[in-house]
Amino acid sequence: MLRSETAASPERTVAALAGLKAYQEAERGPARRPAPIAAEVGRAKLLDYGGDGPAVIFVPSLINPPTILDLAENNSLLCWLSAQGVHPYLVDWGAPTADEAKMTIGDHVEGLLLPLIDALGEPAHLVGYCLGGTMAAAAAMLRPPLSLVTIAAPWHFDGFPDDARGGLKQLWESSEPAARDLGALPMEVLQTGFWKLDPARTVSKFEMFGRLDPKSDKARAFVALEDWANDGPPLSYGAGRELVEDLFCGNATGCGQWTVGGRIIDPALLPCPVLDIISSTDRIVPEATAARAGKVITLSQGHVGMVVGRRGRTALWEPLAQWLSQVQHRS
Repeated sequence: MLRSETAASPERTVAALAGLKAYQEAERGPARRPAPIAAEVGRAKLLDYGGDGPAVIFVPSLINPPTILDLAENNSLLCWLSAQGVHPYLVDWGAPTADEAKMTIGDHVEGLLLPLIDALGEPAHLVGYCLGGTMAAAAAMLRPPLSLVTIAAPWHFDGFPDDARGGLKQLWESSEPAARDLGALPMEVLQTGFWKLDPARTVSKFEMFGRLDPKSDKARAFVALEDWANDGPPLSYGAGRELVEDLFCGNATGCGQWTVGGRIIDPALLPCPVLDIISSTDRIVPEATAARAGKVITLSQGHVGMVVGRRGRTALWEPLAQWLSQVQHRS
């Protein structure tokens, strides 16, 4: 990818490699201490961020760690919300075990997410980010929450560009035999697919990083975000197969064929208030993939920038806090 993107500019190749080396060698501060555990079901945990007000369960994607919602001391959506009259909880999916190779995305909802919701023992909002929003919609159908909020959540998978879907299919076909033998799909395979969604940006961001003062706030923020993006446990083989074959290639959700817990999941039929937050500039989960159920808010931030970018607080955090407070008052 680096060769193809910088073939006409050898100096860009050198700059990108220098930036990559600088990132690899950058100093890391101490890891953030995880929040207390409010409930635990198998490998999955529900982390308690405290606060007064209605409970809000945040459902992250199975891809990458859940820490994007609590990235740094001065950049944490969950910590900020805990001071805004709501009580956030965060699902940590953990890493799949050897005996969970067949566990699908729907199985994660039915076997882990629903029991965590039940264990909380009080009415709660559900907020799902990325694939976590797709999963939260299924949970909301089976356990109606105070409200459902989906953030950059794919539903109509045929809204992804054809080349992206085709590339992921080819990647899966080449890696599927090894994934079947392992019982898991390594994060590195998925990361390759994400890089191919926007290869120009993947290269240019390391060129940019190589020019930064390594002790600057911007450099530290870059390292924290890239560490998150390059981390995460593997998907169980069943979840990887379902993600690629049924959702990306088959568009089972968009076609009304995705079944969880014996029910077809349809966001338009959810028995609770729904807010769908999407972005017109999201290259990871394009606007065309959104379910557009309930009330829709359209942002102009990127997939990750809407959560941790410098404009995230006014664009996403504040409208989200307002929604959660208003819906609670109407309930």
